[in-house]
Amino acid sequence: MMESAVPPCNTCGEPIGFRENREVFVACYECNFPVCQDCYNYELIEGGKCCLRCSAPYVRASENSLAKVEEVPCKSSTTATHLCDNQGNAGHGRNLSNISAAETESTIGESGNPIWKNRLESWKEGKNKKAAGKEGKEASEIPTEQQMEEKHLCYGLILLYQFRLPCGEYVALETFVLLMDEIDNRSAEDEEPLSRTIPIPPNLLTPYRVVIIMRLIILGLFMQYRVTNPVDSAFGLWLTSIICEIWFAVSWVLDQFPKWSPVNRETYIDRLSLRFEREGESNDLAAVDFFVSTVDPLKEPPLITANTVLSILAVDYPVEKVSCYVSDDGSAMLTFESLAETAKFARKWVPFCKKFSIEPRAPEFYFSQKIDYLKDNIQPSFVKERRAMKRDYEEYKVRINALVAKAQKTPDEGWTMRDGTPWPGNNPRNHPGMIQVFLGHSGARDIEGNELPRLVYVSREKRPEYKHHKKAGAMNALVRASAVLTNAPFFLNLDCDHYVNNSKAVREAMCFMMDPQVGRDVCYVQFPQRFYGIDRSDRYANRNIVFFDVTMKGLDGVQGPLYVGNGCVFNRQALYGYGPLSLPGLPKASSCSWYYDCCWRRSKKTSKTQAEIYRDSKRRDFDAAIFNLKEIDNYDEYERSLLISQRSFEKTFGLSTVFIESTMMENGGVPESVNPSTLIKEAIHVISCGYEEKTEWGKEIGWIYGSVTEDIITGFKMHCRGWRSIYCMPPRPAFKGSAPINLSDRLHQVLRWALGSVEIFLSRHCPLWYGLGGGRLKWLQRLAYINTTVYPFTSFTLIAYCSLPAICLLTRKFILPTLSNLASVWFLSLFTFIIFTSILELQWSGVGIEDWWRNEQFWVIGGVSSHLFAVFLGFMKMGGGINPNFKVTAKASDDSEFGELYVTKWTTLLIPPTTLLVVNLVGVVAGFSDALNGGYEAWGSVFGKVFFAIWVILHLYPFLKGLMGRQNRTPTMVVLWSILLASVFSLLWIQINPFLSDTDGSASRQTCISIDC
Repeated sequence: MMESAVPPCNTCGEPIGFRENREVFVACYECNFPVCQDCYNYELIEGGKCCLRCSAPYVRASENSLAKVEEVPCKSSTTATHLCDNQGNAGHGRNLSNISAAETESTIGESGNPIWKNRLESWKEGKNKKAAGKEGKEASEIPTEQQMEEKHLCYGLILLYQFRLPCGEYVALETFVLLMDEIDNRSAEDEEPLSRTIPIPPNLLTPYRVVIIMRLIILGLFMQYRVTNPVDSAFGLWLTSIICEIWFAVSWVLDQFPKWSPVNRETYIDRLSLRFEREGESNDLAAVDFFVSTVDPLKEPPLITANTVLSILAVDYPVEKVSCYVSDDGSAMLTFESLAETAKFARKWVPFCKKFSIEPRAPEFYFSQKIDYLKDNIQPSFVKERRAMKRDYEEYKVRINALVAKAQKTPDEGWTMRDGTPWPGNNPRNHPGMIQVFLGHSGARDIEGNELPRLVYVSREKRPEYKHHKKAGAMNALVRASAVLTNAPFFLNLDCDHYVNNSKAVREAMCFMMDPQVGRDVCYVQFPQRFYGIDRSDRYANRNIVFFDVTMKGLDGVQGPLYVGNGCVFNRQALYGYGPLSLPGLPKASSCSWYYDCCWRRSKKTSKTQAEIYRDSKRRDFDAAIFNLKEIDNYDEYERSLLISQRSFEKTFGLSTVFIESTMMENGGVPESVNPSTLIKEAIHVISCGYEEKTEWGKEIGWIYGSVTEDIITGFKMHCRGWRSIYCMPPRPAFKGSAPINLSDRLHQVLRWALGSVEIFLSRHCPLWYGLGGGRLKWLQRLAYINTTVYPFTSFTLIAYCSLPAICLLTRKFILPTLSNLASVWFLSLFTFIIFTSILELQWSGVGIEDWWRNEQFWVIGGVSSHLFAVFLGFMKMGGGINPNFKVTAKASDDSEFGELYVTKWTTLLIPPTTLLVVNLVGVVAGFSDALNGGYEAWGSVFGKVFFAIWVILHLYPFLKGLMGRQNRTPTMVVLWSILLASVFSLLWIQINPFLSDTDGSASRQTCISIDC
């Protein structure tokens, strides 16, 4: 027996024991994690090289050597047999217990304790069941010598080792180190990476960085000149311009430096198949759940949603690994019935897609392609089957359109289902939760008799007295419902109008998620958003090419791209608030903690500084799910139930034992202890209104509430916990969706995004200070998030700066003094490096100059309209509780091509940019009039002002085209308000003239008196 001062082993509960010199055994000299010598030796046998707490490498001292080694001849055998024997016999306290010392003292008594015996028996049964399932996933961790097929073996070494469990039973372990004549080629394939990072060539990146540094230096010199050389005759104009230019400089730094290390990535889908889809073996690809969200079927046509669902059901991925969940947050019977029709049509469409490998697999967009569809299909039956399928699709469209026409007028008594019962969702604000499984493993099969992916309709419960948090709440309901029904370790969320354009997109993401070297710390894989139905010139920068192809590539070289709310594959555990597996686990409470705290302090040469203590405390705050998953690896059901009660999981995840059990399953899957017949009932329970009450949902786990841009804040929280994200850009775009192409809808879309950024800035999650003490968010990543939240405030400086040209032309003043030779050098150098930065950025990103110019134009248009209103709405919401209600943007388009492009709808967002246009046009006319009246010498002073005004007009030119429309049908209200504001502004300026100095004013008055005016 050990002395009472020696703590128990954290793994098996036994005393950690002494060395031969009577010193307490220490496994890790970094953190003094209490592990006995038996458990330490077992970890070495199993390939463990690092401490379970601090991940520091073990120091293999001579006294820690293993037991005796006997050399015996081996007969011809297969490695699979050895592996099965090894996994079947391998046992250890680590897989048996990890509870606190207080519980250990109460449960561990004499060697024959019945609790330990029961746990040992359940552990033995569990290991046999898990051996087959884990064989493929642990292949990359098994030494190369063991990853072989049947070979002729000459000799072998058997390591015999025994250790005592707390129940008194001894377990023997046998591991085989095999010396073979040949090396199997498959072992080398398993070690090959599934993806690689392709850095930007140095001949492009190095000049780009040099130009950035030079531009920063010259910008500093330029600002020094501007500040130290005021314009006394127009001090107010000068001061306004200085404030604007300082803000623009800060904004440029926030936007530019996160793009310091851009990277490209390449995936190897063939290696993924070779590793996880071997012929004759079980398919070990991870399961994926798809989430599709919709609200109003009249604004989001069911046919568009149906095409998205059909493209998901036909993805190039094992059908048993795919589940599609459709969230109907409007509880519309039209959506329900259209999904029922879609499930029937999928029985024909899915086998057709997989038989001929067509792309894309959304029928509406496949049949509308203007390409030679016979180019890559030489099968004789293709033409015949394609015509038949197109005919079936047209009939399917007729049925869907009939449902839409029927739903235009709601009956007074409400909708009724086919059996005559009232539709439960007749009141979209007060209805029970609904779940319907249309397709699945036990449901209908396709016309060829094969299984189809699971298709599930979900409409969460809604009651007037609860807050439902719009899309974020709907997504959290899908997370819980899918965890109960399928619990795939990864899920992908799509908007209803974004279909799968690349059937191998999921495999692209799995090349990162399932790579043991890359996927350990990856919380999500973000795909760029691509759009269809946009005019060729992309007048309003709907494609966002600069953001998706420049900014996101730059962030991929830091800590990962931002989550943009769509086309993203998530690691489910990251959304539950767990930290990445590479981070050390939190230390466990122990009644003997005082002992090894003292021991730790004696072994460490220096104690922690106050900064380190503060950082550790902050990091604990980010671990919302209490601990890392590696702390509960291989726990059996008994131990998990102890953890659930011990850790108070209900306060975090809610009152559902089935769901809590699913959160602990790192590799997904439905718990074996759950009765399948009760899963639907449990899924309805977790989507009820009151389930999130007094839990961490929306606060620390799941989609985070408090902003209309829940995507940005959700990704920010995961990055703060130490996760990183990946940006995947396959040659064929993964997904394509629709975008609002008319001016009014586009401005409202930008308004919603900007308002969400303002809400984040005014919340506790503001990137300026949130997570500063934790040290897990990289500084360049933090700069990117700060830029994401502060950019709407640029609207004030942008409006002021765009007004300066007209003011200067009307007052005959300017914001610059007479330029010296040195000042001219700074001006020319700054403009030169601005141009060089843009050119080099376009070179390494591959973005065209037209896309870049469209982005610059709409940055000004959105900045002087949507961003300005977003700032006011944000402060009104936070201060006055006014909650703006954004309507769903209609996805239907006009009958004519790009018909929506020419539609101009009245909105107050049109007034500020129209006013700026009118004022600058008036200023240009006034400037030319002054130059003509003043003679040749007046042109020099007017030229700079007119150039500045034309710069503003050119940036607002797309807005002007959109305002005029196809037939010059500008809304009367826009014209009246703009003329009124421009006139009032000009008259007040002439009357007040605030930027005119006192000397000039008195001189003007004297002149008036002298001429008797």
